[in-house]
Amino acid sequence: MRWILLIWVISACAPTVTNEPEAAPPNIVFIMTDDHAKNAMSLYGSDLISTPNLDRIGREGIVFNRSFVTNSICGPSRAVFLTGKYSHINGFRDNSDQFDGSQMTYPKILQQHGYYTAMVGKWHLKSVPQGFDYWNVLIGQGDYYNPTMASMGDTIDHTGYSTTVITDLALSALQNRIPGNKPFCLMVHHKAPHRNWMPDSAHLALGEQTYTLPDNFYDQYQDRPAAADQDQSIKDMFMSSDMKLDPERVQETGSGGAQPGYDALKNWRSTLDRMTSEQMKFWDDYYGPISEDFFKRELKGQELVEWKFQRYLNDYLKCIMSVDDNVGRLLDYLEQQGLMDNTLIVYTSDQGFYLGEHGWYDKRFMYEESFSMPLVMRYPPLIEAGSIDDNLVLNLDFAPTLMELLGIETNEPWQGKSLLPLMKGSQTEEFRDGIYYHYYEYPHGWHRVKRHYGIRTSRFKLIHFYNDIDHWELYDLQNDPQEMVNIYQQADPKLVADLKRKLLQLQQQYEDQETL
Repeated sequence: MRWILLIWVISACAPTVTNEPEAAPPNIVFIMTDDHAKNAMSLYGSDLISTPNLDRIGREGIVFNRSFVTNSICGPSRAVFLTGKYSHINGFRDNSDQFDGSQMTYPKILQQHGYYTAMVGKWHLKSVPQGFDYWNVLIGQGDYYNPTMASMGDTIDHTGYSTTVITDLALSALQNRIPGNKPFCLMVHHKAPHRNWMPDSAHLALGEQTYTLPDNFYDQYQDRPAAADQDQSIKDMFMSSDMKLDPERVQETGSGGAQPGYDALKNWRSTLDRMTSEQMKFWDDYYGPISEDFFKRELKGQELVEWKFQRYLNDYLKCIMSVDDNVGRLLDYLEQQGLMDNTLIVYTSDQGFYLGEHGWYDKRFMYEESFSMPLVMRYPPLIEAGSIDDNLVLNLDFAPTLMELLGIETNEPWQGKSLLPLMKGSQTEEFRDGIYYHYYEYPHGWHRVKRHYGIRTSRFKLIHFYNDIDHWELYDLQNDPQEMVNIYQQADPKLVADLKRKLLQLQQQYEDQETL
């Protein structure tokens, strides 16, 4: 029988007299990347990439096979992780919003209960981080090379590659925390692999690989008008910043999903101007021949689209290779300091991403590739190595999970559920019979993905696109895992009615008034 760590309870009440020594409270290291598709992590069966350090966390702990987000876009997902509440409750529906830092978050609660709290990397919430003893965050989206960061109110320019810089700062935060004997909660949020996928020089040296097109790369979007109307197709990527072509020679023909007035070529030039001469030489040595070859070949039509797919995937996956290397550095440090066995290590992403499925990149849709996210945890006192869980879990669940793990009782109306029973392997019944999703960023955001909400059960998914459209989609995920056939019109009316009833119950449960 597995030994379970005694829960540490911090309370204003007088302590109970006992001869048993109290167990040390667990440390927490929460690592989040931006736009990491599950299909780009080898532990989830990917044949695109090897991620040994990320895999180690899950292999020595638990792998959640069905982990999802409530709103597949960067800022809103982060706000949900922090607050344990849906976007319409925490107030951050899309990236045009600003996070209300006065509301309760799990780092604030941990800080109040004696934890050293640190936030390093991508914040992306348009507000000053609160609830942290130390914070050092990218300004806005941040840059891959030589990022400018805000550290406790001071603006500092760093030289180096963003993923490495963030890891350096995270390690420094651990080494220099005061007092050093406090339990800690360290949040390490990487920019990678967010667009525009600029790899580190060490991984450019690996050269170009050739990848197989997804089976549904040339999806025609039958009976899926919202999917047909999006602007996140690989064929429309920017020739400059996405494809890394020579900015002095390329003519920009891509839409890139951008809002009107966005000058992709101008922004690409300014991005390259951030590089040092040494970095720029390595960059030109790698991408120069790619540009030369492209201009000689004069690709058109299907050949051009498939060339774009190969270029995109090569850069995207190399960005993840750097994440894996740097997660390895962090794990090595924890091991050297004897902290591995008393630290809950979490790796996840703010959402998933399309790697050519449906002919797309980006996220936003409730379809599986962007709706799902990798989620692995390691904590030996509680989690048996090699554990695998197939329950429906959400980014909404992280805050209440920590509260139960630490034995902290609050009056916060968390909307998620604690994952502790799943982590312990003690859950005997279905954890959830359905999960709720709501995406808002239309028409003012990028990529023209229409507003929609829906429910996913273990087998079915029902989606309603609304606002300037009224269209329902229904998928049988058992028989159609790629979500190619909308069966809403021909499905059993009893099934549709039952899913709509469950959907309404979730909307009422989560107080989503906009859709009632």
